[in-house]
Amino acid sequence: MSDLTQRLTALTRDLILIPSTDSRPAERSHCFRFLRNHLEAIPNIRIELPESGGYTSLVALPEGIDKPKILLCGHLDVIDHPDPDSFRSIIEDGRIIGPGAGDMKGADAIMLELFCRMHEQHPGISLGLAITSDEERGGEHGVRFLLEETGLRAGIVIIPDGGSLNDLVIEEKGIVHARVEGKGNSFHAARPWLGQNILRHLADRLSLLAQHFDDLRSADIFPEDHWYPTCSITRITTSNDTVNCIPEDASATLDLRFPPPETPEGMLVRVREILGPDLVVTEIVSADATHLAPDPEFAAITAEITGNPVKMVKASGGSDARFFRARDIPVLLSRPLVGKLHATEEWIDMASMETYYRICETFIRRRLGFLD
Repeated sequence: MSDLTQRLTALTRDLILIPSTDSRPAERSHCFRFLRNHLEAIPNIRIELPESGGYTSLVALPEGIDKPKILLCGHLDVIDHPDPDSFRSIIEDGRIIGPGAGDMKGADAIMLELFCRMHEQHPGISLGLAITSDEERGGEHGVRFLLEETGLRAGIVIIPDGGSLNDLVIEEKGIVHARVEGKGNSFHAARPWLGQNILRHLADRLSLLAQHFDDLRSADIFPEDHWYPTCSITRITTSNDTVNCIPEDASATLDLRFPPPETPEGMLVRVREILGPDLVVTEIVSADATHLAPDPEFAAITAEITGNPVKMVKASGGSDARFFRARDIPVLLSRPLVGKLHATEEWIDMASMETYYRICETFIRRRLGFLD
């Protein structure tokens, strides 16, 4: 194992140990302190920690440069897991395995190491770093806030949060997160004839909604794999906690993804029509589909270093790239080899971490004039 791979592995495992989830703001703060401790050793770097809605971000820029030519961007928040002891890691078959390893503590480690080494070797280089803590909840208080409220800008942005080592993302689906709510009357479960069971009614309507999107998946009008609208039911809840009582309320959350020409407004109209007027659908987060147009030089460097051809792919997931693209800032979206994202067995391939580091390092050097 090379010295670089050892450093990236150690950084990743240290970051995984910090359960920086949405429900643990103190741990998110801990993670930012960890990052800042590494960055403060670099001279002539200014570090800012802006906050919005209870979410902190970290922005590191060289002194005298407000708009770096290249910005590295990621997030440190990870998905909640009920067992706190799951925030550990193991190394097995050349992989770091642990919550957040692939999304995106391993990539954070690469960006941190890359930022520090590049500034040590080339003081004043026009390279910035931005790390947020609310990407998994939509990014409104992270990248959106940094762009709209603090004025963060860049010539081009590298976000290692999509695609794969030789897969560069050119399109991302749009997204809608929505809440569905229904109200009814509470009565004894032994007398179901007394009224409508709102929980059962919600479940029945959600079944129709799921069938509608299942029919789209099986239709021939979407020839590309997975490049069609989807709807995932992620939660069904009620305030009732009594086993022999019909609830007076029920709610659910939906995660909708869709390619162009679909829009968030059109998807919400479709959902409301299927669910019916007695269920209230409220938008939580929405975003249009995103076109990225990756840089040809980055693709050429990827092929050169990996020895394999590069594919331009369309992604079902979303990322913070959409906020940069809304301001016409180019984004490069690829990453090391990862798997089992959002599971406790999430993993990142260690050899591909060094390869991805070399890809980004070469691109930065060439783009900024430090390498022929």
